Amino acid sequence: MTFVEKMNVAIRAAFGLTVGDVLWYAFLAGAAWLLFYVLCPRYFRRRRVADVDPTRAQITREILYSLRSVAIFGIVTVFIVVAAMSRWTRVYYNDSRYGWPWFVASIALMILLHDAYFYWTHRLMHHRLLYRRMHHAHHLSTSPTPWAAYAFSPAEAFVQAGIGPLIVFTIPTHPAAFGLFMVWQISFNVLGHCGHELFPRGFLRSPAGRVLNTTTHHHLHHERHRANFGLYFNWWDRMMRTNHAEYEARFDQVQATAASARSARAEAR
Repeated sequence: MTFVEKMNVAIRAAFGLTVGDVLWYAFLAGAAWLLFYVLCPRYFRRRRVADVDPTRAQITREILYSLRSVAIFGIVTVFIVVAAMSRWTRVYYNDSRYGWPWFVASIALMILLHDAYFYWTHRLMHHRLLYRRMHHAHHLSTSPTPWAAYAFSPAEAFVQAGIGPLIVFTIPTHPAAFGLFMVWQISFNVLGHCGHELFPRGFLRSPAGRVLNTTTHHHLHHERHRANFGLYFNWWDRMMRTNHAEYEARFDQVQATAASARSARAEAR
């Protein structure tokens, strides 16, 4: 197959994958937006991390920036598909080649790799020489909505898309496993930007709470900028001592507000 033929196949494949990415993003971010901000805003207000209502201009900006980011992800996907067709990557299609144990383990490995990649690239983009050029666009939302999950500058979108080539060039990757990883990362990203704390009271003092990040964790990052750089897990922030000093107190404050609202409703009955 010639390079031109590979490009034609790759562009068609990337277009289909990009449309799928848009649909998943629209479904998950849209569902979170409808639930928290349209259908049940009064019920979930008690779980709001910051009592700041997003403006129409903010939502429009987040959606447009997100669509631009997905288009850039599509450009990177063209490169990945061409590389896979040229057998430069470790993408495989035969389920029996590595078996189901590796299929499941590869998804876990992708998540761990992405978590480390995100922490260090995210922290690097906060350097004074890079912040304005790369990461400031994402921080225009100091109180983000679910639509902010992909609201990046073009430069940052390319950085975020870099996890794809890193994965397929380093570990044996089945396309279905990569697809499940993408669903995980979109879901967690939307959760981190939803503006409402869904984890229960006392979660941060549980074993799971010492590992998983919360909406409060990332919301504080949008407010204060100088801490809480992690994505899925809290161990990098713990090891590097970059958790915000007010993280636990802010989480407890949100939970106390939620508990007070529940008590008020119980008394009203």
